[in-house]
Amino acid sequence: MRYSLKQLAVFDAVADSGSVSQAAEKLSLTQSATSMSLAQLEKMLGHPLFERQGKMMTLTHWGMWLRPKAKKLLQDAQQIEYGFHGQHLLSGEIKLGASQTPAEHLVPDLISIIDNDFPEIRIKLGVQSTDSIINGVLDYQYDLGIIEGRCDDNRIAQEVWCRDHLTVIAASHHPFAQCKQVSLAQLEQAKWVLREHGSGTRKIFDSSIHHLISDLDVWREYEHVPVLRSMVANGPYLTCLPYLDVEQFIEQGQLVTLNVPELNMERTLSFIWRIDMVENPLAECLKREGLRMMKSKPNVL
Repeated sequence: MRYSLKQLAVFDAVADSGSVSQAAEKLSLTQSATSMSLAQLEKMLGHPLFERQGKMMTLTHWGMWLRPKAKKLLQDAQQIEYGFHGQHLLSGEIKLGASQTPAEHLVPDLISIIDNDFPEIRIKLGVQSTDSIINGVLDYQYDLGIIEGRCDDNRIAQEVWCRDHLTVIAASHHPFAQCKQVSLAQLEQAKWVLREHGSGTRKIFDSSIHHLISDLDVWREYEHVPVLRSMVANGPYLTCLPYLDVEQFIEQGQLVTLNVPELNMERTLSFIWRIDMVENPLAECLKREGLRMMKSKPNVL
């Protein structure tokens, strides 16, 4: 074989950052050495791996084909190095992306388990909307994602972690709070504040209600759950959020769950990863420990 692991590492770093200079900084190389290494790899393989657009680099179809294979070779090389240096094979960094609800309520416990049982694994966590996590996994920004709801992209593999449900909530002083049941007509008259489009919560809510109410009065849309909780607790609004996000405030009497018989908003929280990525032992460890964690918490969701 004429190419080297160093050249593949350069290719991978440029693909991750879209920049030769950033790749050089990441690998502690000079920019000229990084450019030369990449040029040599492209010459040896006989195909351009990037399209140059000013200082930015975008993958060609050959580069996209090579990327998961290069990552696998580099991953195997790292495991070999760990083995011969006496390090635990479950060592190194994994990039985990999680949407807001699992990131706030479940991922901290998972990280604590990993820190305790596998101290040589370092978890780099990113918290974004479900759509952003899916895009991050597709773009190799994350090795493993945790999303709310389903992903129908055929490039993504998915495994259910656990289940939860969304609930319509109001302040304890809201006129609907004393109703045994709330009708669709009442929901249509209400003022709503909701999660932004692209969030898993908003997708589930929209898909559940769109065939029941054609014109919902949405006043505001926000990314952050605490903003929505506060607006509902102190104002005349309704919202729809995961029960995990409001359970404490319901128990304290600040918020109430509204009984809307027509709405069934159960959903899944799932691990996702690129379907063309070979088995990653760190990702497999996180999934395994996550599933074990949920078995020990039967009443969480």
